[in-house]
Amino acid sequence: MTRIVVVVPVRNEEDLLPHCLSALDRATTKVDVPVHVQLVLDACTDSSADIAGDGVSTFAVDERNVGAARAVGFSIAGRTCRADTWFATTDADSEVDEDWLASQLVRARAGVEVVVGTVGVRWSEHSKDLAPVYERSYRNHPDPHIHGANLGFRADIYWRTGGFRKLSNGEDVDLVDRFSALGARIEWTDTADVTTSDRRIGRAPDGFAAHIRGLELSA
Repeated sequence: MTRIVVVVPVRNEEDLLPHCLSALDRATTKVDVPVHVQLVLDACTDSSADIAGDGVSTFAVDERNVGAARAVGFSIAGRTCRADTWFATTDADSEVDEDWLASQLVRARAGVEVVVGTVGVRWSEHSKDLAPVYERSYRNHPDPHIHGANLGFRADIYWRTGGFRKLSNGEDVDLVDRFSALGARIEWTDTADVTTSDRRIGRAPDGFAAHIRGLELSA
C-alpha cells in the first residue's frame, strides 16, 4: 500500500465532526504511508465546512444522499490513485480507534481486499439501560454486520464494482454484496474499533438512528 484515502460524508455535523476528525488524526499517526482525508459536505447549512483543519480536503455537493456523497468522495480523492491504494470510509458522527487504519493496512498487506468491521455505541441521547438490549440484538443478529462507519477496501476492487451507488439507505450493504459477487477476499472483524453516536435523528431515513429508536420502542 502506498497511500490511504479516507472519505467521510458530512451533513450538518458541526457538533460531532471535530471528534471524528481528531480520532482520524490519531489513527493517521499510526501508519507509515500518507493518509488523505476527504470530507464530502452534503447540503450543509451549518459550520461543518469551517471545521476541517490542515490536511483535510472538502468538497460540497447537494445530493442529500449518503451513497452519492461517499461515491463523490472517492471519485474526487481517488482520481490519481494507484490500484493498490487503500480506501476507507467512516461517518461524521463516529470516532475510529487509533489503530483503525493500522489494522486495515496490516490486513491489506496480507492480501485482504475488503475489511468489514463492527461498531460500538457512544450512549448519550438514549438511556444507558438500552445498551444491553443493543448488545444482545447485535450479537444475535443472523446476518454479518456491515456499516459505512467501518469499511476499508482496495481501490482496484472498488472501481471494479462501480463504487457506491446513490442509495439513501444500505449503500454499504449493497457495496459489500457486490464485493462478494466479484469474489473479493473479504475479512470480517468483530472488533468494535469504531464508536458511533446514538443520536435520535439520523441522516439516513432508515439508518442506524432508526434502528436504535426501534430497539427503544421494543425494550
